[in-house]
Amino acid sequence: MDIFESFNQGKLVLSGRVKEFQEVKWSKHSTFEGVELKHIVTAKDTDGKFSYHLVRIAPKCSIKNHIHEQQLETHEVIAGSGECINEGTVITYQPGTISIMPAGVEHEVNAGIEGLYLFAKFIPALC
Repeated sequence: MDIFESFNQGKLVLSGRVKEFQEVKWSKHSTFEGVELKHIVTAKDTDGKFSYHLVRIAPKCSIKNHIHEQQLETHEVIAGSGECINEGTVITYQPGTISIMPAGVEHEVNAGIEGLYLFAKFIPALC
């Protein structure tokens, strides 16, 4: 099993409960083709303080240039490759890379030929 599948089969452990990632359905991104998310922790889980999402971007697909006016966003790359253009700076995405996009900063994410898999966090929660 590759590293991404390990996370896809993972679980969120909270005091008193466990949320199996397998039980969370993939959601297609409403705007960007080839992008899917598992909403692991949502606003309702955190009173809107943050959200946490497992993201997969199909090979050669992109989350085009956009801005989150209210949310700081972080990415933790777990598998695949690609790049993030964060406020005009190109960041190579490979497993182990972490990047931060402050609220109001333009950014985009482009998957390489093997696709890209990451955790995205939003503070405050995106959804």
